[in-house]
Amino acid sequence: MIRIPKAFLISDGICLLGVLVFLLAWPKQLFRSPTSYVVEASNGELLSASIASDGQWRFPVADSVPDKFAKCLTAFEDQRFLMHFGVDPVAMGRAMKQNLQSGSVVSGGSTISMQVIRLSRKQNRSIWQKLIEMYLAMRLELGHSKKEILGLYAANAPFGSNVVGLEAASWRYYGRKARDLSWGEMATLAVLPNSPSLVRPGKNAHKLIKKRNDLLDKLVTLNYIDRATANLSKAEPIPTQPLPLPQYAPHLLNRFKAERRTLKLPSTKLSSTLNYDLQLKVNELLKRYNNRYKANGINNIAALVLDVKNAKVMSYVGNNYQPENKELESHVDMIKAPRSPGSTLKPLLYASMLSDGLLLPHSLVADIPTQIAGYTPQNYDLGYDGAIAADKALSRSLNIPAVKMLQQYKYERFYDQLKKLHFSTLNKPADHYGLSLILGGSEVTLWDLARSYMGMARTLNHFNEYQGRYNPHDYDAPSYVKNKEQTIDKGQLEPNSVLDHGAIWATFNAMEEVMRPGDEGLWEQFSSSQRIAWKTGTSFGFRDAWAIGLTPDYVVCVWVGNADGEGRPGLMGIEAAAPVLFDIFRLLPNANWFQTPKTKLKKIAVCKQSGFKAGENCPEKISDMVPFAGEKTRICPYHQLVHLDATGTYRVTDKCESPAQMQHAKWFVLPPAMEYYYKIKNSDYKPLPPFKPGCDEPSNQLPMDMIYPKNNAVVYIPVELDGTRGKVIFNVAHRNPKTKIYWHIDENYVGTTQSFHQMALNPAPGKHTLTLVDEKGERLVQIFTILDREKH
Repeated sequence: MIRIPKAFLISDGICLLGVLVFLLAWPKQLFRSPTSYVVEASNGELLSASIASDGQWRFPVADSVPDKFAKCLTAFEDQRFLMHFGVDPVAMGRAMKQNLQSGSVVSGGSTISMQVIRLSRKQNRSIWQKLIEMYLAMRLELGHSKKEILGLYAANAPFGSNVVGLEAASWRYYGRKARDLSWGEMATLAVLPNSPSLVRPGKNAHKLIKKRNDLLDKLVTLNYIDRATANLSKAEPIPTQPLPLPQYAPHLLNRFKAERRTLKLPSTKLSSTLNYDLQLKVNELLKRYNNRYKANGINNIAALVLDVKNAKVMSYVGNNYQPENKELESHVDMIKAPRSPGSTLKPLLYASMLSDGLLLPHSLVADIPTQIAGYTPQNYDLGYDGAIAADKALSRSLNIPAVKMLQQYKYERFYDQLKKLHFSTLNKPADHYGLSLILGGSEVTLWDLARSYMGMARTLNHFNEYQGRYNPHDYDAPSYVKNKEQTIDKGQLEPNSVLDHGAIWATFNAMEEVMRPGDEGLWEQFSSSQRIAWKTGTSFGFRDAWAIGLTPDYVVCVWVGNADGEGRPGLMGIEAAAPVLFDIFRLLPNANWFQTPKTKLKKIAVCKQSGFKAGENCPEKISDMVPFAGEKTRICPYHQLVHLDATGTYRVTDKCESPAQMQHAKWFVLPPAMEYYYKIKNSDYKPLPPFKPGCDEPSNQLPMDMIYPKNNAVVYIPVELDGTRGKVIFNVAHRNPKTKIYWHIDENYVGTTQSFHQMALNPAPGKHTLTLVDEKGERLVQIFTILDREKH
């Protein structure tokens, strides 16, 4: 057995300890200084940046250092950089000789690796500190490649004023990326960190120019550039003052700041999905519209463009950014701001009802004066159609049919639908919103609105790819982070979804039929005009103007208004937001229309006049492709078999006419209140013939209907301009307008009407009973309440 002397064990232990110290004595993070938040477009161009929290312009470490800078820096600072191990004995010896000969420090002999250590430590230099720098520089070389060391230097070297790092310096002094700088510009930046007296370009310009030119001559000597290039580079001017950085996406920059932890991105630099050219064009477009709208006191405008197929953000303009005018509040990101959506949720209700079998695309919906529990919706034009096809009501954005549809669908159910579509601002119970939910009674964000429509478009696009099944991730939020791809697990596909393919397809077709602003409905005649499904919205008080449009490839959403919520006359979706929407679509490539999901549609017989599923009394039936759930809808309630006398002039019953003498006709009959308005706009509507004298009208057919006020209505009577108390216009529809109606309030006779059944009354505050009796003794009883003006 060989005995090892203790001296050797001790020396080996010391060596091992030294090696361990050398390997382990290294900070986890060499540089801890905060960096600027930076947003780049998908092509790498800078969109926006903000100063770091310590007041410095310091960009995160770049993936690579431009070759020009590497050559300029090594030629100026460390020619043997690629050969040494962190410390260059040759350079150190040369520096010591020069310093001894001159009697002062004229050369330091520090390598780039040693300078990286010095930049990270920020301590006063002494012989001891320099020895530590040498030690750590060798340790740095052991754990990092030469390329990485150059990157650390380029990202942390001081370039004058509050500018740190090559990329920040390039933008602050030349207004472009470092990779795009010329040899002269790069040489200027390469000499700056080594010259404390020249850290502020514009001062001592002749010294800075001399250092740059000397470096250019050195580059010629090293055969990096030729003499002609050097001479041309020497003629270039040097920067005189820092330039402002681009602010093409400041609101996305702030969003990135707030969401970086959630996104789990280690760097403060965001490589975004934004299309650089499109972002700049949309910015310019919104600026032009904003300049036009400011004359009317409308100060803010926002737009979001999404790539449907990739679920990516292509353009993000949260506001027309004007930091010089703080009173305009252009710093507010209106893409994230909760606002009233106006009518932009109506297509979602339409699609939900189609999907759940409560509606067919062209079914008639009532459009008559309506009051529900004190809530009185109004159409924008204050008119009524009596009855209108559901798709036409959607394309014309009529409010009363939308409320009637929501009343049928139930607002609680629609509230749940919106939750499933990821609307994040519905933070109160469904009862808080009630039926006003469909007319903008809630708040939504532009982001959530665009996301929901993008999800619908993605669902329809994937119909064939997923063999008619659904991917719940189609409704995921769009991504603004480049290279963050959605992974599709076919095992996650589901047989059902929030909205089915057929309902979405029918909804987009209905949305396409809206007349575009300024085109007078003639756009369909031009083959170059692409098909776009779109919807506008205007909030109560003209505070928000919306427009959202989509194709199979893109979703565009626009908001116009004031960030402080101030309403302005003329601030309407169709006038303020829709023109912007279509101008943005003109910046995008044309897209084909959605493929028809034929296996999710069924051909059924539909009553041509009513749009309902055809029954035996429908005289004219057509075939229509409807979602599968359409089979559950009810048979047309507006067609009935009518018995006429032999002349076809009067209605009859078997009590006054022999069945053998009767004619039988299938008749389109609307309830009296709907009929009252419908026949005004539909001249081909044929009212029911009167009953033949001596024939009693069946008691189950009430000939009267109250138009206003509805049963259990609550009515407020305003004061006229002269201070007198106003009156309420009571309005009744009767199938036979020529008949007389006798009016009673609380059993007191108040008047008679004939042909035109309206009466202006001024009942006292409180609860009342209105009784109407026609010539044949038919009665209609309604309860209403008049509010006390003194208490309200």
